[in-house]
Amino acid sequence: MKKINIVSGILLVIFLGVLCRKPQAFDDESFDPRLSGGAATAFNITSQAFGECIEGLSPWDQLIHDKGDGLFEQTFVSAPAPLYPGLGPIFNNVSCVSCHHNDGIGIPTAGKPNSSLLVRISLPGEDEHGGPLPVPGFGTQLQDQAVFGAQPEARVNITYTEEPFRFPDGETVSLRKPHYQLSNAYRPLPGHYLLSPRLAPYVFGIGLLELIPSSTVLSFADPEDKNGDGIRGHPNYVYDPVSGQTVLGRFGLKANTPTVAAQVASAFQQDMGLSNKLFSSESALGQSQDDKRPDDPELPDSILNAMVFYIQTLAVPARRNVTDPVVKKGEALFEQLQCSSCHIPTLYTGVNVNLPTLSHQRIHPYTDLLLHDMGPGLADGRPDYQATGSEWRTSPLWGIGMVARVNGTPYYLHDGRARTLTEAILWHGGEAEQSRENFVQLRKSDRDALLSFLNSL
Repeated sequence: MKKINIVSGILLVIFLGVLCRKPQAFDDESFDPRLSGGAATAFNITSQAFGECIEGLSPWDQLIHDKGDGLFEQTFVSAPAPLYPGLGPIFNNVSCVSCHHNDGIGIPTAGKPNSSLLVRISLPGEDEHGGPLPVPGFGTQLQDQAVFGAQPEARVNITYTEEPFRFPDGETVSLRKPHYQLSNAYRPLPGHYLLSPRLAPYVFGIGLLELIPSSTVLSFADPEDKNGDGIRGHPNYVYDPVSGQTVLGRFGLKANTPTVAAQVASAFQQDMGLSNKLFSSESALGQSQDDKRPDDPELPDSILNAMVFYIQTLAVPARRNVTDPVVKKGEALFEQLQCSSCHIPTLYTGVNVNLPTLSHQRIHPYTDLLLHDMGPGLADGRPDYQATGSEWRTSPLWGIGMVARVNGTPYYLHDGRARTLTEAILWHGGEAEQSRENFVQLRKSDRDALLSFLNSL
């Protein structure tokens, strides 16, 4: 018995040592730079690159992932219906894939079946949780489509003006500036509402981002700019509908959502009008066109849970052309221009005991998950918890070079205004103003090298 106890003690010490071990300071060259998601990386360079499952799932977990995959493409319909009822009465789209085309982005239009753009709306002020203040009769998101017999809340009209830009070496680029106007509102709108367009982002890798320890995210914050680099990133703290507490936000374009579960549940309720266990009332609650059916929550827990698991277990596409000298030069310029001050290349995940492929991974998302002031050019003027009207979360860059292949014509930034990566960079301002100016002053060959690096991600 004593020998068994000694052996057990030794094993326990080893086990605890593995759990508590800090990430080792490895030389970057000892890692395969293609593994953007660590063990959760997929080597798929086709139009389906964003929809790969992570490896190592049990047969049961694989079944749940595949179920979620099917639900992601499932069209929901208005009640009553024998299969997938609950759509509406007001909504933005009829399925997840209608916005997140091939698990990616889509088209920045509004009110059309292939649209991937929605518009948030609110009044100045805060709700009881410190979030955006709903507009009476409209809530905090405009639903621009409706089932038969109901009326969309409003029509969103988008126009663009082209603003030419000329580099010092003579190359010219046209930046398109969007303008948003509402029409055909089902009831009068107050005159002081705030609007914020949001283009649906790609959804892979979210399970990894959820596992980045909060302490890691907070370690990047420097709201007082104590190091003097001009970067003042800070976290957003938001209401969590699961715990009922205020917690760190990490998802959404303003880091206004705390977890994958909250993100998915909110999308079901707001984007498709499907009430669920986290958001148990209709998005049309309080409106004259509320369906008043006693069927809430409409979405079965099994569907919500399968969808959450599916999103959590999507793999990250591998990098490409990592040994190309031009790509390597562009990577050095990315660091030299201080782009990596916000788009932090390498992070480490924590532990999910049910998903070892996501745990203890060295990943390359190129984000700090913090809020940064991006200047007046990108400002929407709409606060969201602790995000001001000119602040946005640092968008992850992994997979950005595959957007054109997966989604056809690529669109970038929070509202899809940028049609090229060059345009996206030129819209950067605020804390990124100096990096933008450094990019502008580069020789064309160096700008092209930087773009080659971004396209390798």
